[in-house]
Amino acid sequence: MPFFYLPDRYYILLVIPAMLIALWAQMRVKSTFAKYSREGTYGGLTGAQAARRILDANGLTDVRIEPVRGSLTDHYDPRDKVVRLSMDVYGCDTVAAVGVAAHETGHAIQHAVGYFPLQLRNAIIPITNIGSQLSIPLVFIGYFLGMQPLVSLGILLFSLVTVFQLITLPVEFNASRRALATLDEYGMVNDYEHEGVRKVLSAAALTYVAALIVSLANLLRLILLFGGRRDD
Repeated sequence: MPFFYLPDRYYILLVIPAMLIALWAQMRVKSTFAKYSREGTYGGLTGAQAARRILDANGLTDVRIEPVRGSLTDHYDPRDKVVRLSMDVYGCDTVAAVGVAAHETGHAIQHAVGYFPLQLRNAIIPITNIGSQLSIPLVFIGYFLGMQPLVSLGILLFSLVTVFQLITLPVEFNASRRALATLDEYGMVNDYEHEGVRKVLSAAALTYVAALIVSLANLLRLILLFGGRRDD
């Protein structure tokens, strides 16, 4: 029986292909973002300015906008009610910057209106963190002690990570739909720029799909390697 942390046939057949998909998705989002980071907007809005207009139009004047270090590190923090935009987005007047900024304001709007998938995702974050830290050690200990219930508990905890990735998909897709609709409603992009924003957000969505595929591949590998053992 191969150890879970060493390559095995399931790792080769399941995990490696999933990781290649994730790598392709990362390359796709970076290349698409880079392409539309060279395309300026006709209105000259920076990412921060676009985000501020969208937030104010939705009555979210209490949500702050702050720059954050890194590339593609943009996110909305519901605890502090702040949209954090990377330097490639915050002060740049490009199609990519406006699209990413609008997407993050989409999360702020979701938070404000009580969008259920977002609430559910936020609610399971603590237990998901616990599952990601304890799942593999529990599988490891249970396997070597011959305690199948402990192995099953570890697999169950790992499955929570997959559930989190699954719930993330509608949250991200909905935020992107809100972003496109809002940009069009307030005339912040023209037809050409709309298509560019759509491509940027679609490429970003692929990374979440890829993350789910990787998580599913690892979960299936754990089940196939350890889920059916009743001996040892």
